[in-house]
Amino acid sequence: MKKIVVCALALLGCSTLMAQQDKGGITAEMMQEIRLGQTNSEAEKAARNALALNPIAELATNADNLAMIDTHFSHRVRTKGITDQQQSGRCWLFTGLNVLRAKMIDDLDLPSLVFSHNYLFFYDQLEKCNLFLQGVIDTKHLPMEDRQVEWLFKNPLSDGGQFTGVSNLVMKYGVVPSEVMPENYQTNNTTQVSNLLKLKLREFGLILRNQKDRRAPVALKTEMLKEIYSMLVRAYGVPPTEFEWTRHDKDGNPVETKRYTPQSFYAEYFGDIDLENDFVMVMNDPSREYYKVYEIEYDRHVYDGDNWLYLNLPIDEVKALAIASIKDNTAMYFSCDVGKYLLSKKGTLDIQNFDYESLMGVEFPMNKEERVRTFASGSSHAMTLIAVDLDEEGNAKKWMVENSWGPSSGWKGNLIMTDEWFEEYMFRVVVDKKYIPAETLKLLEQKPIMLPSWDPMFAYEE
Repeated sequence: MKKIVVCALALLGCSTLMAQQDKGGITAEMMQEIRLGQTNSEAEKAARNALALNPIAELATNADNLAMIDTHFSHRVRTKGITDQQQSGRCWLFTGLNVLRAKMIDDLDLPSLVFSHNYLFFYDQLEKCNLFLQGVIDTKHLPMEDRQVEWLFKNPLSDGGQFTGVSNLVMKYGVVPSEVMPENYQTNNTTQVSNLLKLKLREFGLILRNQKDRRAPVALKTEMLKEIYSMLVRAYGVPPTEFEWTRHDKDGNPVETKRYTPQSFYAEYFGDIDLENDFVMVMNDPSREYYKVYEIEYDRHVYDGDNWLYLNLPIDEVKALAIASIKDNTAMYFSCDVGKYLLSKKGTLDIQNFDYESLMGVEFPMNKEERVRTFASGSSHAMTLIAVDLDEEGNAKKWMVENSWGPSSGWKGNLIMTDEWFEEYMFRVVVDKKYIPAETLKLLEQKPIMLPSWDPMFAYEE
């Protein structure tokens, strides 16, 4: 009898498999088998009851890990103040400017300093609009169904970005202190203006593709950019071409007052820093070959600027570069998958913060490479890397970043991450070439491997 039952079950399994292969749907037999796997234990009931009334993140918070992490760091870049990007996707811009302001505050012993994000964001949006319109002109010979054309019209504009935008914009337009062109409601809440600009750009894009006018496309594009500029002025204000600024000492006493252009201001205080040529973006992406240089096609902020370029390195080598920079009191542009295992009320990034496995009764075993390949993880946010805590052997125990979510967020406006989290969810850091070994710098001489602009790993950081 037992043998007959076993054979019957085997036949049932075969018939279920055949049904699945033939039609691909869930059959009645499959559903019966699926339901047999469901237990109804007391623990199962308790989890179901809790999930019915509470957020998953709260229920999964690991009670054994609630104590605040040690906030001592063996090495920390000297910084002052916390910025706030509010309801905008400008983390990339805040991060890049925070790197510069940390240096200027320390060099001049200033009481405080914040650069105008509005000033550079104005030109970022103008340049991106030009990038889209010129891209439409360049691809006019291709059908609308072409992947590149489709990508352009799907992504005409974004308030997000990455370090290449910082480097190209600063070197082209300079910088100004925040009081010269302050934030306003629209810069702090960019969605509505961005949506209107995208609508206008798509309209202009169709006009350029269907152009019957004999005027050169560049002349037509210039007329379009006049309208874009007018929209930007109404939303964000008029960017200054000259301004007066008074430098104060650490006690707040005035030292000198001078007139500047945005470019002369940068030249006076950062003249020895070439953001376009003195820095290298290194990345840890285990889904792609290490020791190779990669370039993302059409992924830039300025049409005549640089595509997103990076060197892919193993995580230990990325750590070594970051440690060298921090030890020399130099902050870095840093990006990661910030939403993973973030416990906001503590301001920590720690894979022990949440126990999803116990709550849901399943395991989540994918490693970093597998998460990247399946689009489960990727860089989403940029911050300023400012501290590392090393043990006696020189190994990192934890790291800290200066965030741009305001002084009341995280730990005093910062986020502290364990080294284990750093390995799993850190992706990019921008390092001054002087901290990079000569043999590593030689890798930059190779021809970059071009990746498509629509690669989901390279979405703008917000």
